[in-house]
This record gives sequence, C-alpha cells and structure tokens, in this order.
Amino acid sequence: MAHHKSAEKRIRQTIKRTQRNKAALSKIKTLIKKVYNTKDKVLAEKYFKEAVSTLDKQAAKGRIHKNNAARKKSALAKYLNSLLTATN
Repeated sequence: MAHHKSAEKRIRQTIKRTQRNKAALSKIKTLIKKVYNTKDKVLAEKYFKEAVSTLDKQAAKGRIHKNNAARKKSALAKYLNSLLTATN
C-alpha cells in the first residue's frame, strides 16, 4: 500500500476520476444506443442532439479524443440521414 501521504491522496484522486470517467463513457454509450434503437425520425433527431452535445462536452474535457467524438457523430448523422431518406 501507499507509504507517503501524497501517494494516499493520489489513490483517492484516481478512484474519483475513474468513477467520473466511467459514468461519462457509460452515458455516451447509452445515448448512442438510444439513437440507433429509434426508428422515428423526430425522436431520433432529439436523441441525436443530446448525444452530439454530450460527445462534444466529453471531448472538450479530454475524456475521449476529439477525433473519436467526431467519428461517432459522423456515424450517428449518417444513420439519421438514412432514416430521413427512408421515411420521405
């Protein structure tokens, strides 16, 4: 175990950050699944906006890489567009 006060603090900080990061990544996955599981275009657009917003926020905070966020947003937009053309 830790032998220094600073090492003990580091352990506490790491645990907190790990939990925070895990929650954020879980939220991203959930929002993305919501978009893909929706066939209604209006509802899908609502979920899409929420997912894109969360992706941007987490990328800005450094929890995911900005290119990773961009790739996910692009895939979601592609899916959303396929929904729109299929229903029109």
